[in-house]
Amino acid sequence: MTGTLKLLTQRTPLAILGAAIALAFVPSLGLPAFYDSLLYLILHWIVLATSWNILSGYTGYFSFGHGAFFGAGLYTSATLMSKWNWPFLWTLPAAALVACVLGVVVGAIVFRVKGIRGEVFALLTLAVTFVLGTVIVNTPIDGGNGVSLAAVEVPKIGPTPSSTFYLLALAAAAVTLLVAWAISASKLGAGLFAIHDDEDAAEVMGVPTYRYKLVALAISCALAGVAGGIHALFLNYVTVGEVFTITVPLTVVLMSILGGSRHWAGPAIGAVAITLLLYSFTAANYAVAGKAMVGVVLIAAILFMPEGILPRVQRAWARRRGAAVSAVGAAKAAPVPAATAAAAAGSQASSSSGSGGAAAASVSAGSPAPSGGDALPTGAVLLKARGLAKHFRGVKALAGVDVEVRRGEILGLLGPNGSGKSTFINVVSGHYVPTGGSVVFEGQELAGSAAHRIARAGISRTYQIPRPFGHQTVLDNVALAAMFGGGLPNPEVARRESMTWLAFAGLEGKAHVLPDELNLHERKFLELARALASRPRLVLLDEVLCGLTPAEIDDAVALVRRIRDQGATVVFVEHVMRAVMALTDRVVVFDHGELLAEGPAAEVMQRPEVMEAYLGQAHAPLGGAEPSAAPASSQGGAAATADATGTARPPGAPSSGLEPRHA
Repeated sequence: MTGTLKLLTQRTPLAILGAAIALAFVPSLGLPAFYDSLLYLILHWIVLATSWNILSGYTGYFSFGHGAFFGAGLYTSATLMSKWNWPFLWTLPAAALVACVLGVVVGAIVFRVKGIRGEVFALLTLAVTFVLGTVIVNTPIDGGNGVSLAAVEVPKIGPTPSSTFYLLALAAAAVTLLVAWAISASKLGAGLFAIHDDEDAAEVMGVPTYRYKLVALAISCALAGVAGGIHALFLNYVTVGEVFTITVPLTVVLMSILGGSRHWAGPAIGAVAITLLLYSFTAANYAVAGKAMVGVVLIAAILFMPEGILPRVQRAWARRRGAAVSAVGAAKAAPVPAATAAAAAGSQASSSSGSGGAAAASVSAGSPAPSGGDALPTGAVLLKARGLAKHFRGVKALAGVDVEVRRGEILGLLGPNGSGKSTFINVVSGHYVPTGGSVVFEGQELAGSAAHRIARAGISRTYQIPRPFGHQTVLDNVALAAMFGGGLPNPEVARRESMTWLAFAGLEGKAHVLPDELNLHERKFLELARALASRPRLVLLDEVLCGLTPAEIDDAVALVRRIRDQGATVVFVEHVMRAVMALTDRVVVFDHGELLAEGPAAEVMQRPEVMEAYLGQAHAPLGGAEPSAAPASSQGGAAATADATGTARPPGAPSSGLEPRHA
């Protein structure tokens, strides 16, 4: 409740309400009806463009079906007024409801199919527009003759009918802008923006992507339905040919792109600009030229301002304010906890002693321990996979493996490339649905569960190739995991806690930059901070050391060890054997999707079948060597590997430098 009250008392909603109240006095100025109508059209397009943006701009699911939901609301109001004699204002909730139900029915089907994204989604929603128009024109709803509303009385809200329409559109626009702002500043908005950047990663981090997309679509359609209901009486005579066309979706797409689709106010700016542009050409009897100019504006916006007017203005304003002012504002927005100060002190001490990197320094800093759920005793089975299989058509990436992970350990998951290690991580985390088998975590069956439910159960992961949300800051990337995986209520609380995890990973100085400004080492550590922000009991690390320098590997090894010390259990997929030998309590070796060996690393890596999986099968040398020399050749191959890595050891001794044959 406190968070909600604080949200409502922020300046943005007060500014929207203040502007709406001020504009409500325009009819009292006694201007000609023409100006009321022009202002009505501007506000009408603000409602349509902003409502479209709630789904398509926030999530990246570009819809060309907005005309269908607008038309559904329009014909609902027109039919209720003309055939059932409903009062005009009573039809508006019905228009919103019909459009919302239509959108939810379409979304419930479309969003279930994972492959329907991008152009396929856009074309499918466009088809909905034409199908709905065909149904209406061939039924008594329209009958091909249109619907006349000449006999319907306009409610006396304003001094004139034109001012009444203006005031209704003003109220609808104010509500739409408030809804768009509230979503963008909420947990729902954070989830929608994550879907826009990387839907699969968002789901794995705990975002209920299907439900969030459906909610956004329902809100978008309801607002479009209200706009349609008001517009029905404004037109006075409605026909399918003028309503169910591609004009509405194309216009709102242009307005949103021009203004900035990732900002709640962007579509409103675009709507004002495009509506005034079209009016200026129409008033000068150059309507065709006006439409051509709109096309030119669209091309120019895509080429030169792909993010829109508003983001460009914001960046220019930020540069003008200067780095010092930005730093002060950032400090106020996200106060650094005591743990962060400790990490910074540790970082300075480490750099003065010459031992590499902020991440290594942060090992001495305190941070909250991953927590949640009833704690199992150390050594108890935390996760049990039985007969776990994943097939990609004819390829058996996992062929029914049995793996146990015990609480408090670091389990190494080893094997050559293509052996099934990353597939195991993807199946356990919910990124892939298993073909067969069972995954039990803390007594709860998770096989086949949605990835966001698995994340909320206490399992988090990193990706072999970092997958940050590119349009969100480093801080917001971590805050997203804290909200959805960690269950924090809103972005403000999540950002405060996320600063602690950034300090844990040595990234507190990069909190307010975009991921594109990070190097590979920092991106890997961002993956770790993001995985830890959900306070998991089990962390799945997928080749976090890949591509790092030796010094950076040392930092990462210290960080992984500290993750375990904080109370999390770790499954560690890695090819860097010195790190595996230094960190793991046990290792499990996969080969061709099957479990090859398990046990202590030093013992497992000496087994002949493991060495053969890594180094290949020994063959007799050319030149007719005796068959009895083959075992010696195999042993010599292992020694040669040790020599190549600079590790001196007698034949048969455990190697910390053994690398996979395909690595």
